[in-house]
Amino acid sequence: MPRLQSLDIFRGLTIALMILVNTPGDGRFIYGPLRHAEWHGWTPTDCVFPSFVWIVGVAISVSLKSRPGIHKDILRRAAILFGLGLLIYAFPAFPLDTFRILGVLQRIAICYAAAAFLSLHTGVRGQIGATLALLAGYWAIMSMGDFTVEGNIAHAVDRAILGAHNYSETKTWDPEGIVSTLPAIATCLLGLLAGRVVRSPQRLLIAGVVLVVAGLALDPFHPINKKLWTVSFTLLMAGLDFVILGALVWLVDLRQHAALFRPAMIMGRNAIALYLSSEFIEITLNYLHWKQPIYESLFLPLASPINASLLYAVTYTLFHLGLAYLLFKRNRFFRA
Repeated sequence: MPRLQSLDIFRGLTIALMILVNTPGDGRFIYGPLRHAEWHGWTPTDCVFPSFVWIVGVAISVSLKSRPGIHKDILRRAAILFGLGLLIYAFPAFPLDTFRILGVLQRIAICYAAAAFLSLHTGVRGQIGATLALLAGYWAIMSMGDFTVEGNIAHAVDRAILGAHNYSETKTWDPEGIVSTLPAIATCLLGLLAGRVVRSPQRLLIAGVVLVVAGLALDPFHPINKKLWTVSFTLLMAGLDFVILGALVWLVDLRQHAALFRPAMIMGRNAIALYLSSEFIEITLNYLHWKQPIYESLFLPLASPINASLLYAVTYTLFHLGLAYLLFKRNRFFRA
């Protein structure tokens, strides 16, 4: 099967947006669409991480094949991703008593392992059943509390089990926490199912519209909330992903317009490497107290604070496009 260029492009667009929203010049000055929703609701920024998880599921579906040693390879890759995630949150001071245990790469690692094993040992019915079971189980668990910041059961579990190892900005709970990883696995499984019809833009579009409608319909009962990864959020985000990938498959793989998206394709071929680079450079600049002088001397004189902040983020993203291009030209593609 030829490589699915549309999937590389979707991955590249996602990592580019992830870098852009993660690295404003000044966190006080950010345009609304480039912020996460405060609690309920969603913005384009809230689409980034679930899209990445969903894309992992699609990639598993189109590339993972059963072979001797495959289970060990899955566990090895998941362990490397999880370990890299731990390194990001411990670097550079390595505070072993408080560093964050769960996070972005850790969630991807867990979702990847779960979806990969299910891909190998179940068919479509089993994968649909597992997705429904995860969402129904999460619905039942969350019904034990409410959907406020302090009153939800996911918060209580994170506080009790993770303790001081929660997200540093919240202290007592983690937006990539323990309980909300269940519907995140469902997101990956929905990507896995999308991979079975990935060559059919019409099927992707129809499935996407159905999921979007379902997500919006459930919003009054299970509010759309990225930090809790609610059932409505899971369905809505996966639906949008189905629609976007369907459009890209039609444009790129069927109509052969890949050249329009070449920068995104190049970034998509090294998404994990770019994410790691963007995180470690950002952490290092802040740790050395270099970021603020760079921003204030090079960017702030050029525009208003909010536009200067955006210009910094755009420049940082373009720098990583340049890095991706160098890796691409040297045929270097990094996978965990």
